[in-house]
Amino acid sequence: MDIIISNLAGVPIYQQIKEQVKAAIIAGTVQEGEMLPSVRQLARDLQVSVITTTRAYSDLEQEGFVVNMQGKGCFVKPPDADFIREQTLKEMEGNFLSAIQAGRLIALGDDDIRGMLDILLKEEENG
Repeated sequence: MDIIISNLAGVPIYQQIKEQVKAAIIAGTVQEGEMLPSVRQLARDLQVSVITTTRAYSDLEQEGFVVNMQGKGCFVKPPDADFIREQTLKEMEGNFLSAIQAGRLIALGDDDIRGMLDILLKEEENG
């Protein structure tokens, strides 16, 4: 699992770590029961504070993606299809909202925004 962080992203580093680990779990790149790097090892690899990696892992545990077993490490939980679906829908809603707000900044109307979505759906469908 490769995690790439950017100090210029405008997103806190712990959140970048959390989102990339979450994406790897949802995509199946990191499998159920797989142990994640230790908090210290990940901090060393990414050259960030242990506090930063601890926060990322803690958030992942609160969101139900991993379980921290004291003294053993942090492990990927079995996938919960309903939970993953809800997380994905939540992410999609946020992305749609951002796109709508960007469109509003340049005075796009509802029909223009829907038209763009239709075009993108057709492009994706056609490969």
